[in-house]
Amino acid sequence: MTSSAGFTEDDLSGLAGPRSFERGLGYRDAVAELDVGAQRFTAVVSGTEAYEVVLELDEEYGLSGECDCPYGLDGNFCKHCVAVGLVVLEKRDELPRLKAEAKARAGSLESWLGSRSRDDLVLLVRELMDSDRSLRRRLELRAATAQADPAQLRARIADLLAVGRFSRYGYVEYADAQVYALQAGEAVAAVRALTAEGQAAQAVALAREAIRLLGRSYDRIDDSAGCVGGVAADLDEAHLEACRAAAPDRTELADWLVDRLLGDHDHLLEAELGDYRDLLGEPGLRRVRERAEEASRRNPSGWAEKHLMKQLAKAERGLKPPVGKGDRGAVLPAQVARDGAGRPDEALAVYRRAIEGLKPLTGDARYREMARLLLEARACHRALGTEEEFAEDLAALKADQRRKRNLLRILDEHGL
Repeated sequence: MTSSAGFTEDDLSGLAGPRSFERGLGYRDAVAELDVGAQRFTAVVSGTEAYEVVLELDEEYGLSGECDCPYGLDGNFCKHCVAVGLVVLEKRDELPRLKAEAKARAGSLESWLGSRSRDDLVLLVRELMDSDRSLRRRLELRAATAQADPAQLRARIADLLAVGRFSRYGYVEYADAQVYALQAGEAVAAVRALTAEGQAAQAVALAREAIRLLGRSYDRIDDSAGCVGGVAADLDEAHLEACRAAAPDRTELADWLVDRLLGDHDHLLEAELGDYRDLLGEPGLRRVRERAEEASRRNPSGWAEKHLMKQLAKAERGLKPPVGKGDRGAVLPAQVARDGAGRPDEALAVYRRAIEGLKPLTGDARYREMARLLLEARACHRALGTEEEFAEDLAALKADQRRKRNLLRILDEHGL
């Protein structure tokens, strides 16, 4: 039975597993600064460092937890999450009062802010900026975006994506990558704001500059948790949205895509020609083919050149290229499996490998691709008469990826 907290010890144990749950028992005294909200609990837990923990309750998906410890950044419900959950349960009798107090504090703060004059609020923001350099940079970017000042936008984007203040000896450690990603995410917001405000051409240019800078910095970031990769995926999607609004010159767009695909340094995620097929049209695809064939003549054994030709062939057929970096292998359409031109079990194995490759990635474009692959896998299971196995696999995937709310939403939209 669910407690007044909205969860039980069994829920904590199920999310964490026996080992992390047992270790969390010993961390209850390390929990401090517990803040109780209606469906959200935050606290600081002292471990090797002071870690920030957030527990959230969702009516559909139940309890989830986030922690900025290394194990938590991998998406695990760690011992620190367990400790905070246990402390919340210990205070179950006090929760109604604590929630009421939290609601009152929030209302009081909102009322106080609403009563301040414009000058008072400006002074408050200035005080916050003086004490938080990261906040200052984010607000400077928003100001430059509102003014649509190209020079200022480029300068602010460069500041946001520089790794200097996050790095130790020129390298961003695992524990700092999430903070860097949060700041880098402002670049995505700036690109989308420009597009929404009718400045799509500037949005395209800004997105490309941000992609270049993020790719240049990425080799100096330990992104084992994939949070910076998620920003890169969102930035690619924002660039595509801006291109759709701006309708750039097809030849110029083709050249940019080819240069990116043939680039020497890591751009986190490859440009996908299939996504740009309609924007390129026949003239753009012809230009890509000219450049691709020229590159292949210069370096016939080059991996990048071969991969570009594969992407081009699929784009010309109107198919999307493989997901992510590298050649993960072609995905067989379920229709082929159902018609008997290919074996459903073999097709299913291909889909499973592709889905596994997507699990560490973030961004709505990747989530939609996962939904597409799952639909294909379900068709294979139907052909094999193993739909129950698919249902179990899907439930396990949702449980494993429960922190990715946008993914779960997109799966729901696809009837998964």
